[in-house]
Amino acid sequence: MIIVTGAAGFIGSNIVHGLNQRGETDILAVDELSDGVKFRNLADLQIADYMDRDEFLDAVLAGEDFSKVQAVLHQGACSTTTEWDGRYMMRNNYSYSKHLLHWCLERGVPYIYASSASVYGPGPVFKEGLENERPINVYAYSKFQFDQYVRRLGQIKSQVVGLRYFNVYGPREAHKGSMASVAYHFDQQIRETGECRLFEGCDGYGNGEQRRDFIYVGDAAAVNLWFLDNPDKSGIFNLGTGRSQSFNDVANAVVDWHGKGSLKYVPFPEHLKGSYQSFTEADMSALREIGYDAPFKTVEEGVKVYLDELHG
Repeated sequence: MIIVTGAAGFIGSNIVHGLNQRGETDILAVDELSDGVKFRNLADLQIADYMDRDEFLDAVLAGEDFSKVQAVLHQGACSTTTEWDGRYMMRNNYSYSKHLLHWCLERGVPYIYASSASVYGPGPVFKEGLENERPINVYAYSKFQFDQYVRRLGQIKSQVVGLRYFNVYGPREAHKGSMASVAYHFDQQIRETGECRLFEGCDGYGNGEQRRDFIYVGDAAAVNLWFLDNPDKSGIFNLGTGRSQSFNDVANAVVDWHGKGSLKYVPFPEHLKGSYQSFTEADMSALREIGYDAPFKTVEEGVKVYLDELHG
């Protein structure tokens, strides 16, 4: 059995989809469905069982072994970067991750978990290393602190992998609302108003020229599955493309797909000043050096695949 937490979420459901494509259906899906619309992300997938997040955590704390667990892919977290309730964030993202980590270590079960590029704050260097890490919101801090906890463990016998996701976009993200990718929002805006709305310039960047490392969710899921196939590989790794592109690039890719639309620039929000990443670009050397050699889609390639599926 493979356990996937956050299985009804964006990346988690794409991992389950990737497992299904490999013929793997012995999957325990763990999530919290108070937001019931997330069920849609699992409705077309094959799983062996479903458990509520709290029920699952209680079972972990009670020492339940479940059934011959092959690996745990821990994607469950509060991913709302604008959430400032630190107690809630640390309980959901830090303590939960620690409990599950120790459950895996005690049983020698591979543990692949979701970290975040937000740990780097404003950058400008996005390479795994404490000297480059400056979280600027409590979400980022929760991810940073868990990475630090893992580092302090030193050499361990079973696999532990942290993946620092950069800006992921693609199918099964609609439930995220305001936290869905800009590709999703630009598509909605084109269909509703014929305009993609982008921020005006900030931090020395021109209108819409802020740059992020945008990674297609299918590529992110593929890296998770590669680590399943390579249980001798451990560590904390960036997961982006290694190539930053502008928000204008994303908007233009959406406009090109629709064959219509224009770009409109709106004032930069006051509440985001000081807690916004105007530039990210993953240093992918660590992942490449351990043997991952598959290509990553460009924004133009990924947006086309995404919108083809979204509107197919």
